[in-house]
Amino acid sequence: MSSSQRQVSGVVTRLSARASPYHSAVTLIEAGNAGQPSTSLSSSPKPSKRIKLEVESGTSSISDSTRSQSLRKTSPTVKLEEMVSEEDTTSSRVTRKVKSPKKPKLIPRSLETPHPAPPHWKEVYDSIKEMRTQIVAPVDTMGCEQAQHKEKEPKNRRFATLVSLMLSSQTKDEVTDAAVEKLRAAVGGTLSVAALISADDSTISDAIAKVGFWRRKTEYIKKAALRLRDDFDSDVPKTVDELCSLSGVGPKMAFLTLQVAWNLNHGIGVDVHVHRITNRLGWHQPPTKKPEETRLNLQSWLPIDLHREINHMLVGFGQTICVSVAPKCDSCTLSTKGLCPSASTKPARSPKKRKRQSSANLERESGPKIDIAIESSDL
Repeated sequence: MSSSQRQVSGVVTRLSARASPYHSAVTLIEAGNAGQPSTSLSSSPKPSKRIKLEVESGTSSISDSTRSQSLRKTSPTVKLEEMVSEEDTTSSRVTRKVKSPKKPKLIPRSLETPHPAPPHWKEVYDSIKEMRTQIVAPVDTMGCEQAQHKEKEPKNRRFATLVSLMLSSQTKDEVTDAAVEKLRAAVGGTLSVAALISADDSTISDAIAKVGFWRRKTEYIKKAALRLRDDFDSDVPKTVDELCSLSGVGPKMAFLTLQVAWNLNHGIGVDVHVHRITNRLGWHQPPTKKPEETRLNLQSWLPIDLHREINHMLVGFGQTICVSVAPKCDSCTLSTKGLCPSASTKPARSPKKRKRQSSANLERESGPKIDIAIESSDL
């Protein structure tokens, strides 16, 4: 009996092989009676693939018709093992994992128990607003609103606003504005999602190297651009939760992006200036430790029509008068009206400059050196 023939239950069967119509690398093994014509086996001397069929249960016949019925009745498990020839040493099994879409992080919008409105807050607010009309702060000329003005396409205008806010974290507005301009020029003159994706990481890093944490922000901007392309049709999302799902975007950036890019007033953007000034004014009892606590307190009592302008107003006020170190209380009307509990009655002192004296001057001031020695006498 030839090698291609087998005897099962007294019946002589012939094993035949044919290429699978579904995959060229798979060979199908079929069983037929000895009297039936069969297809010749592959003549390849070193087959690169072979199929091993293992039936774990319940086949009572070898014929195609009975086999299919038996498979349906007993539901056996058929294992397919793909064997790789010795010549193919570089192949490996690849497992593709399908990840579920990332759920956006839900940002709290309100407090269960609203914070009470502080006394005289409206008078304080109006006084700061009046002072801001007489001051031109860096945020007025170099804030995130300015980044969109050099873009023509609406999507690019919104994306430029988002990029500007992502770069502004722990960075002065002057540095952020220069970095946005340099990045725009480095990627071809337009801040678009496609341009940022096509740009090399080194190109982005060189352009934003002056901002704080520029290495991390390079990674964040690239990841955000990819997410916008894949999940948001290369546009900026219109919800806070979706914006905060982007790499490097927090609640402050999200609320400001919605206000500037989409003209949506969904909350207050609280940065270091808003957090510092409102605590100095005593608007939080007890004082807040995190910007998110400040935001929720303010949103609970501040009229919603002021949620959009308070950030811009207090940022400029904090950049020029109520600075973090040595605030200029003598130039603030809140101090003269007695409306600020943190106001200093002493005028702001400018830091003293130490004069560096030469060694010759020090020697001249100290006088000549005198050496004193004790002589011992022999007794």
